[in-house]
Amino acid sequence: MRAVVQRVSEASVRVEGEEISRIGRGLLVLLGVSRADGEKEADYLAGKIVHLRVFEDEEGRLNRSLLETGGEMLVVSQFTLLGDCRKGRRPSFIDAAEPGQATRLYEHFVRQTKTLGIPVQTGRFRAPMAVFLVNEGPVTLILESSPG
Repeated sequence: MRAVVQRVSEASVRVEGEEISRIGRGLLVLLGVSRADGEKEADYLAGKIVHLRVFEDEEGRLNRSLLETGGEMLVVSQFTLLGDCRKGRRPSFIDAAEPGQATRLYEHFVRQTKTLGIPVQTGRFRAPMAVFLVNEGPVTLILESSPG
């Protein structure tokens, strides 16, 4: 799994002009699932993101996690994160999971994050979405499910 994590003061998702999700202060997670991923990878990444210290403490240091700040998470599926652009001019998505596997693991990731105590909103899987955000900081990180 690959995730782009952005610290936001607010974020929302629209599908066909209708707002379907909105969060306040927290994290926007764009999540891509690869063919090699399973529940182990989803669990690892959910735990990593929930405990990632990207919010300021009283001294202004990035020392507090989403869990500690009581923030929310907006998770949006994005298979294009698995795009390989090393050759040619068109990205190859051969490493991206098939829709059935991707849906199952995306939903597992969301459930695991909720289990860890985070309020979670989502986009709509396989729908064209408009994602709006105010990146706070800005803070943007790329995480992978394999700790290596």
